[in-house]
Amino acid sequence: MLKIAFLGLGVMGYPMAGHLSTREYEVTVFNRSGAKSKKWLTEYTGYAKKTPGLAATNADFVFCCVGDDDDLRSIVLGADGALSTMVSGATLIDHSTCSASVSKELYEIARGKGINFIDAPVSGGESGAKNGILTVMCGGDKAAFALARPIILSYAQSCSLMGGAGAGQFTKMVNQICIAGLIQGLSEGLNFAQKAGLNGNQVLDVISKGAAGSWQMDNRGKTMLRGEFDFGFAVDLMRKDLKICLRAAELNGSSLPVTALIDQFYQDIQSNSGGRLDTSSLIKRLNQ
Repeated sequence: MLKIAFLGLGVMGYPMAGHLSTREYEVTVFNRSGAKSKKWLTEYTGYAKKTPGLAATNADFVFCCVGDDDDLRSIVLGADGALSTMVSGATLIDHSTCSASVSKELYEIARGKGINFIDAPVSGGESGAKNGILTVMCGGDKAAFALARPIILSYAQSCSLMGGAGAGQFTKMVNQICIAGLIQGLSEGLNFAQKAGLNGNQVLDVISKGAAGSWQMDNRGKTMLRGEFDFGFAVDLMRKDLKICLRAAELNGSSLPVTALIDQFYQDIQSNSGGRLDTSSLIKRLNQ
């Protein structure tokens, strides 16, 4: 039986670790809030430890799903971090959305210890994690990816190797850049429909079948019209992601004028106490 450690039981990590526990794996979890680990144990089969290092001891695969670069370094490189107890030949898989630079940094440190590292950010949101249909974009070595992919597919419908270390994070940046533009376009279209006296739901039913159709339209359009913004991926998190995108663009010389503008729009939402609202809340700016 493979031994798996899962570090970080947030909105995404909690159900992802749950899917792993339903397979023939021995799962040990860690979360900075011990109460979340205890709650997880009431729903799933496994173990909980008080530090990342204890959770990762003798694990074949260690998964991380935390907030940002600093959080990731803390649970991986700290005195009681995962790499302090992982053994040569084990694989560390990071599902956090972080910078490509920290992924490359950890890849080199892990490789120096004989440990595989894969950056593997995900797309699909809370519902995708709960339903086991996430899309996972990976960066790392082919051999390590081949080992990790069957396990990742416990909670994903798609898992692809995009290139070397950091390529998964760069791909996730592309994902977030595209999503930001789609949500703003959908917000403007729906606001325009309402101002023009159209039935918004009817408009969505018609245009979703044509070239304007998208996942965002199918899954968020009608809830945006109803003013419902509680679907898990918060504005605060999106702003964190967009800042990563904008910093990376400065380094590689790409231009992201629309992304930079929408980042400011999300800042407006935050300023109006909307930081925990779903990203589709962009329409609120236009409806005021």
